[in-house]
Amino acid sequence: MNLKPQDIVVALKLSGYPNARPPISIMAGDLGLSPSEVHGAIQRLRSSRLLHGAALKDKPNISALEEFLVHGLKYAFPAEHGEVTRGVPTSYAAEPLKSEIAASSDLPPVWQWHEGDTRGIGLEPLYKSVPYAALRDPALYQLLALVDAIRDGRARERNLAERDLVERLRSSHGQS
Repeated sequence: MNLKPQDIVVALKLSGYPNARPPISIMAGDLGLSPSEVHGAIQRLRSSRLLHGAALKDKPNISALEEFLVHGLKYAFPAEHGEVTRGVPTSYAAEPLKSEIAASSDLPPVWQWHEGDTRGIGLEPLYKSVPYAALRDPALYQLLALVDAIRDGRARERNLAERDLVERLRSSHGQS
């Protein structure tokens, strides 16, 4: 079973739950996905060993997830750029990297979104519902922005994003 981009969104959302995951229908609503999409994602994540499975309440396998996000994500789901658009800032233009990286005169990367208020260069999100899900969950937004910096950033941005993403994943599950 091959991973799909929405599987990464589901895995990141699952990493935000310190205990058992909520019902699939609640996750689906939070992520702007159908329940069948979330169920399929969980199955693929289990098969890929990025989740521990039902016996362990679908907790993410943090070491495997961080290895995949840091070393494989940019190859499996490379960043695709679009035109200048209005949207939601991502990558280095969003927190937590925004406060660590000096602003430049370049247009920032954004996910195209009708409710977005930032003019920038379109960066295709991992999945079409990412802007919706990110705006509903600030912690997920930061994880998705870090993932985009890994997918698309320059070396310094990638290094900062990798460090921060690993710290967040480990701290959310009591690892150091």
